[in-house]
Amino acid sequence: MRIGLTGGGATVDKIVTQAQRAEADGFTSLWYASGVAGDPLVAMAIAGRATTSIELGTAVLQTYPCHPLLQANRVAAAANAMGRPGLTLGLGPSHEPIVSDVLGLSYAHPAASTREYLQIVTALLAGADVDVDGTYWSAHSGGRMVSLEYRVPVLVSALSPRMLEAAGEFADGVVLWMASATVIAGRIGPTLRDACARHGRPAPRIVAGLPVAVHDDAADARAAIAATASGYERMSNYANIIRAGGGQRAADVAIVGDEAAVARQLTELIDAGATDVWAQPVAVGQDRTQRSASLQRTRTLLSALTR
Repeated sequence: MRIGLTGGGATVDKIVTQAQRAEADGFTSLWYASGVAGDPLVAMAIAGRATTSIELGTAVLQTYPCHPLLQANRVAAAANAMGRPGLTLGLGPSHEPIVSDVLGLSYAHPAASTREYLQIVTALLAGADVDVDGTYWSAHSGGRMVSLEYRVPVLVSALSPRMLEAAGEFADGVVLWMASATVIAGRIGPTLRDACARHGRPAPRIVAGLPVAVHDDAADARAAIAATASGYERMSNYANIIRAGGGQRAADVAIVGDEAAVARQLTELIDAGATDVWAQPVAVGQDRTQRSASLQRTRTLLSALTR
């Protein structure tokens, strides 16, 4: 089973150490949010040079604040600096409260905007010159794209039918957060695979990210997850996918239980169509000692399942 973890750390040194440990423990990937280290790409390049095979992916870099030509060059520079294959670009339009309220940008038509963005950035990363005048994004690269030494796959944070259509047309797959096995099997997987087939694309990757807690008391585990993940419920994209997956709260779609229960739920996620698991271990306990033991128990199971 391909299992990765949430990537991060308070310093670049800690990010590097985490990547080295994750690789040694058999994890296949680490996934970094856009705010890690202020911008994750530099830290990812350094961590990539300190490791040999683990995939390092963004989950996700935002489209709206960064022109696709600049984004492609930033990613290419990081991938080349890594000095080996293994950097994956996860992209997404983010959420209206962030784009509109924090950045002061319009969040109008995110699916159409993302489709044009993907059209440009994937062509650039494939080594093509781009000459596009779109409704939302235009680019005339004219030799302004750095050459890539290693291929960079592109995944999209896609949940809606139009976003999944764009992912199937241009990207290598999707990277998801808070999508349960139910919604992957019933909506995301079939829609994405159909789109890939229509556009003559290979079978897509589906990276499924969820909180995970190995704990004997499932209610306690869900309470711990609720304490850290309730913010997702206030973002409409996540709220919609949580409900589509059979939950009302983020904790409802999390993977919790003892070792056997968690292993079974992870298998169900793969059987639903996920190609990769992105696990975010959540600590359960009343004090630091209990929480540390909880994290280690979860990590031990996840590591064993990758072998």
